[in-house]
Amino acid sequence: MDTTCFSESIYNLIPSDCKEPPQPPRYTSIFKASIKDNMQKHKTPMKTMGPPKVEVPSPNNFLKKHSKEKTLPPKKKFYWNEPRKPPVPLRTDIPVMGIQSKKNFINMNAANVIMGVAKKPKPIYVDKRTGDKHDLETSGLFPKYINKKEYGVTPEYICKRKEEVKKAQEEYNNFIQENLKKAAMKRLSDEEREAVLQGLKKNWEEVHKDFQSLSVFIDSIPKKMRKQKLEEEMKQLEHDIGVIEKHKIIYIANKK
Repeated sequence: MDTTCFSESIYNLIPSDCKEPPQPPRYTSIFKASIKDNMQKHKTPMKTMGPPKVEVPSPNNFLKKHSKEKTLPPKKKFYWNEPRKPPVPLRTDIPVMGIQSKKNFINMNAANVIMGVAKKPKPIYVDKRTGDKHDLETSGLFPKYINKKEYGVTPEYICKRKEEVKKAQEEYNNFIQENLKKAAMKRLSDEEREAVLQGLKKNWEEVHKDFQSLSVFIDSIPKKMRKQKLEEEMKQLEHDIGVIEKHKIIYIANKK
């Protein structure tokens, strides 16, 4: 047995420090310099530090004293145009004496109270146990608007607008009828419309059947052209079917 590979030594029993492998160099893009130049090239001058040149204020436009105070309008002479009150009577003036009224204010007030109509109390409501009173008319609890004479009646402007719309619709219908007569248009009956609709649906089913019978792999130009043609036919048939189903009344031109 060869003992060269398994030679024992006392130095092999001493633990040795593990050396870490060196790290690979950090990745650096080859486009770093070009991207940096491009960013500096298209960087706007006012993006970070403001405009490169700022207009310096003129030293002649310095702030002066009382320059920001509001100037008052020029003084004008005041003229008194309103009538003045009568002057105060003099001490020597003798007042008019002896004017008396024979009107009995007590009896007059009693008669007004007896013959007058009693005032109705203002409607109120109380919402707390402390007796807080509030006006009932402005609270929304009192049926104020349904008691009006005009309540539930269609406004006059709406009736007028309806008549105008009805009149405009009649004029439009008459105009359409005249144009249809001039253009010799023919209206399709319900049976003819249903027959045309069923025929379009049958054609769509036939085209759809041909479309379903196409090969899975479209790898040639003729196959692509046939597929495109079938798709266009199906799309046109679907559009025609939708138009006929949407419109109940259909007119066709009589070809001479």
